[in-house]
Amino acid sequence: MAMGLAAPTWAQSQQQPDQVDRLAQMVGLSDEQQSEIRGILEELQGEIQSLQMEARSLQQQLQDEIKPDYDEASIREQASKLGELSGEISALSTLMQARVDSVFTQEQRDELDRRMRAMQQQMQGQPPQPGAPAQ
Repeated sequence: MAMGLAAPTWAQSQQQPDQVDRLAQMVGLSDEQQSEIRGILEELQGEIQSLQMEARSLQQQLQDEIKPDYDEASIREQASKLGELSGEISALSTLMQARVDSVFTQEQRDELDRRMRAMQQQMQGQPPQPGAPAQ
């Protein structure tokens, strides 16, 4: 849902409590919901960040293969590993988003969706739709 737009930032951020606080203010999260979301983020962000570091290392190794005496087998092997890592990062990020989304009530999802649409329109220079909250 709308959480998908915020996920890359969530997955890479070191400041999840600030983001949870902002979400709480935007959609009215209870203390219990905030705690549950923080737990989800803490559980999965470390693993995602570790995989991202590994992916960056593989990307650098691939860059190092760009030379006259390149090794095609090595390039293909590293690229395959990078693809697997990217898939795992995507899966974990999506699972994290889904788990966070499951904490919201339908009203909170609707409010977050309205706000995300309004932010997208604002970034695209479009006037807000009627009924969308002013930013």
